[in-house]
Amino acid sequence: MNFLAHIYLSGNDELIKIGNFMADGIRGNHLETWPEAVIKGVRLHRAIDTYTDAHPVFRQSTKRLHARYHHYAGVIVDLIYDHFLAKNWLEYSSEPLEAYVQQFYDSLEAHREILTEKTLGLMPYMLQYNWLVSYRTLEGIGRILHQMDHRTQQRSGMRHAVEELQAHYAEFEHEFTTFFIDLRAHVAQKTAEL
Repeated sequence: MNFLAHIYLSGNDELIKIGNFMADGIRGNHLETWPEAVIKGVRLHRAIDTYTDAHPVFRQSTKRLHARYHHYAGVIVDLIYDHFLAKNWLEYSSEPLEAYVQQFYDSLEAHREILTEKTLGLMPYMLQYNWLVSYRTLEGIGRILHQMDHRTQQRSGMRHAVEELQAHYAEFEHEFTTFFIDLRAHVAQKTAEL
């Protein structure tokens, strides 16, 4: 899953959300420098990624993209799934997406002292282009895919993936909806264990 799903699946604790959000930039298991809730967020992120990568529905989505995008297929599906979460946000939350996202951005600003360098470097772009809300539209997802392709020096070809999203829109949306039911149940169980 990508940023929006990771944040959403963290529940209401802002430090768990922050830990889950910045977990990709944290290597190893020496986590004791962060508050306990941030550590919980990092562990939750890792559990979500492990579950997602092994799930048959997620794998079905990536299979559709693998021939063209190879090992980038999973990254693309993460973004596609965030698109459907953002697009159908009110099915998962009573709070409008814009308000939810702004609250998260404010939380990042309020806790700058615990953010990783990678997160601090990413924030200006994320805020300027309002990534999390922009996921809701095909144009927004297309822009993110283009930026990610640029970071791979166009080797990934991700800028073209919006074509597959449009061509298989109903299938991807159905797969996301099916998968997200399972993922939410898994996260509820995992959160109780953490």
